[in-house]
Amino acid sequence: MSNQPTSNTSDDARATHPGDTVFTAGVGTKSPEEHELPESLKSDLDLCLDILRKVLGEYDKDLLSTFDTVRGYAVKASAEHYSETIGNAETKEDNLEKAVKVIDGLNVHDAQLLARAFTTYFHLANLCEENYRVSTLHDREAEVGENAATDPVNELTGAYHQLIGEMGPAKAKELLDKLEFHPVFTAHPTEARRKAVEGKIRRIATLLSAGKLLGGSDKKENMRRLYNEVDALFRTSPIALKKPTPVEEADTILDIFDNTLFNTIPQVYRRFDDWLLGDKAGTVEPQCPAFFHPGSWIGSDRDGNPNVTAKVSRTVARKFSDHAISALENATRRAGTNLTMEAVTTPPSDELINLWNHQKEMSERLTDKALLISTQELHRAVMLVMADRLHYTIERDADLMYKSCDDFIADLKVVQRSLVAAGAPRAAYGSLQDVIWQAQTFGFHLVEMEFRQHSLVHSRALEDIREHGLHGERGELQPMTHEVLDTFRALGSIQKRHGQKAARRYIISFTKSAQNVRDVYELNRMAFAHPEDVPTIDVIPLFEQLEDLQNCVSVLDEMIRIPEVQARLKATGGRLEVMLGYSDSSKDAGPTTATLALHSAQGRIAAWAKEHDIDLTLFHGRGGAVGRGGGPANRAVLAQPVGSVNCRFKLTEQGESIFARYGNQVLAIRHVESVAAATLLQSAPSVEKTNTDMTRKYWDMAQKLDDSAHRRFLDLLNTPDFTPWFSTVTPLTEIGLLPIGSRPAKRGLGAKSLDDLRTIPWVFSWAQARINLAAWYGLGTACEEFGDLDTLRAAYREWPVFSTFIDNIEMSLAKTDERIAKMYLALGDRDDLRDKVLEEMELTRKWVLSIVGDEWPLQHRHVLGQAVRVRSPYVDALSVTQVLALRRQRMLEAGGGRTLPANHEAPKPKKVDNEELSRDQQRSGFTYLILCTVSGVAAGLQNTG
Repeated sequence: MSNQPTSNTSDDARATHPGDTVFTAGVGTKSPEEHELPESLKSDLDLCLDILRKVLGEYDKDLLSTFDTVRGYAVKASAEHYSETIGNAETKEDNLEKAVKVIDGLNVHDAQLLARAFTTYFHLANLCEENYRVSTLHDREAEVGENAATDPVNELTGAYHQLIGEMGPAKAKELLDKLEFHPVFTAHPTEARRKAVEGKIRRIATLLSAGKLLGGSDKKENMRRLYNEVDALFRTSPIALKKPTPVEEADTILDIFDNTLFNTIPQVYRRFDDWLLGDKAGTVEPQCPAFFHPGSWIGSDRDGNPNVTAKVSRTVARKFSDHAISALENATRRAGTNLTMEAVTTPPSDELINLWNHQKEMSERLTDKALLISTQELHRAVMLVMADRLHYTIERDADLMYKSCDDFIADLKVVQRSLVAAGAPRAAYGSLQDVIWQAQTFGFHLVEMEFRQHSLVHSRALEDIREHGLHGERGELQPMTHEVLDTFRALGSIQKRHGQKAARRYIISFTKSAQNVRDVYELNRMAFAHPEDVPTIDVIPLFEQLEDLQNCVSVLDEMIRIPEVQARLKATGGRLEVMLGYSDSSKDAGPTTATLALHSAQGRIAAWAKEHDIDLTLFHGRGGAVGRGGGPANRAVLAQPVGSVNCRFKLTEQGESIFARYGNQVLAIRHVESVAAATLLQSAPSVEKTNTDMTRKYWDMAQKLDDSAHRRFLDLLNTPDFTPWFSTVTPLTEIGLLPIGSRPAKRGLGAKSLDDLRTIPWVFSWAQARINLAAWYGLGTACEEFGDLDTLRAAYREWPVFSTFIDNIEMSLAKTDERIAKMYLALGDRDDLRDKVLEEMELTRKWVLSIVGDEWPLQHRHVLGQAVRVRSPYVDALSVTQVLALRRQRMLEAGGGRTLPANHEAPKPKKVDNEELSRDQQRSGFTYLILCTVSGVAAGLQNTG
């Protein structure tokens, strides 16, 4: 097969530049890897591209012509670059420069439309890949025999089977009963799509999936609607009109809850039971515990976000609770309506009759209403009254409402036991069991809200109170101090209204000492006039920066001596939660040092917990991008040190990761089962032995890599004027303008340097510039100085944490491009910094590929590697558009008084707007163009922050 893509031309296409070749055919101009994709995925991609091209042609023939021309050059340029990378280059045309020329000649309006066209393509491509993953899982499921000892698709059953084999049934069941998977959904602004776009994507996904099963007029109607949605998607601005409020951000969770989680999680439990119990499943008491416990920072994380107030927290908690109870009401009513067993065939138990009598005493109006529907069907009548009581729980009717979800679950189990006693176990363990699982999983709160604030805010509030008095007797307290105290009052009111599970965790960002923990407990007491009103809280230290990770055990030693902590340990049976921050540690010390520091900290904390008989939960503050601890969560779990998982895995889920992992029902099941399986399996003796032995074997190697990588990373960051250079060569400033989250890009305590910059824009900006520096910088130098490739390869094969780290970096490198990177780096007049970045990128790529044994990144992961390469030319087109716009924007920001330094590696934009436009109008146009490309590149790379 030729390394050069083919090209087609069409009579209806019109070149925008004389002499330019115009590529128009939907199936033409493909790189070799496009033809190597699985047939079903390739077919879907072809269909979506054809639809998009028709939509673009209907909108503007010139736009279609430009889209095809740029796409054709970009595909050819990507193929040339790939051939050169693996040493197969023959003749080389500068097709990237040709693409630059076309984009360079567009006015701002046309460039915006082109960016939106490519962004639309990425949304469609993402759906095609999602459909492929779903269909692959379905195919694998279909191949599993009914009596298979393990289900290769359901990793949870496989993990439990392995535990039984290694530890015996009793110990395996003990671990199963401890199992907890606790994802915490955050509002960190890493999802670059606006909500209106998400809605259209969902509808397109449904139409694409349904279309495969239709024919005739139904197929034609499906295609008509598909064209309509793609047309609307293209015409919809990718940039939201305003930033969401924290209350609006809560809709992210509600959408996922409605579309997948509420009905999907019982399926996860059910699938495990089906495997474990076989033919008895659904006729005997279920064995799978409700191990999924979602949490949330949305509306309660106030670290650096002044928009999250005490009032907001109360509002969001009420929003979550009402939504959860409403869903339980509907599920209870549906399940109850189907319990049509009459008393003759299915007699109610005495316990159920007593419950009915209690309901009559509570409200004859509700029981009479139920009897009108279910005269001789007491199980049904009881359930309908329960559903009505849930309605009045939302209404806060003190006479009829449930006081707690535990009371509701107790009533459900009365009905269940009655059905079992009456010889109707299928009814007892069918849809009724699903409702029980849903109530056990989501409660009346939906998610467990967690409050978070910076340690300095607490210490400053206490200083203010000590200076002016608690009630400002000696002067006015600062507004921030009032808000801190109101936060604890909000937490208390949420507990009173929705239960202690709804909100009891309080996380301290940048925990430096045990005094930070004492501060929180002291402020919690100060906020209330009466001791009985003080809420119960579990204060969680968050260790983020390198020094804090190194000192974490000494802080914990002092922390457990605090009386309030001792009281909570006694009340919870010794349970203690500690959070580790992946993001700031990586920005602070570099990816290699952060990875090893986190691994070391986890091992030391686990050993400390065992020594003090503490039931530990480690909370992993991971992002979606590799530079923020991203990568497959299941592999990360299996690589943890012994004792650090303890059958519980808790992590942050945010931005695009939420939609990717929980947006599709099939993929959500797969994700939950996969993480739960790894959480169980991490306690298997074989896994513990591997992690322990290999850590010991390769730790000296790791220390040498750490030292070299850390020096190299700090050398870059400490280069004079690095911060302004970084903001010049990446779209850092423009990313801060994206209306994708309520939280500012900088911490509210002041942002005067890189230290004050949040990690999300740090990682996001490097990704946009196709450099991904936050994920790999320093590793190449470390490997070069270490020099022992055989040892590095052995560590990659044998040591899970190193294998996971290298694989994640290879994924990140697959999405870098030195040709594009040079264009961004040339925006700054710093050859020294440019050379450092490019040299380290080349060095890291060389060593990672040598360690893994690949010629090009992700070569050994056929489908994923090909899919990433298929995307690259389209991302290239957007990146070129972005860097040209950035260069022009930088010139405008300089006031036209000076020209940015010329560099042959960075194309200079031609006149891209009408001279009649004012400078502000031009700046506004370029800003919108840049934001459009940011959204598109994020969709193309699929991990932003």
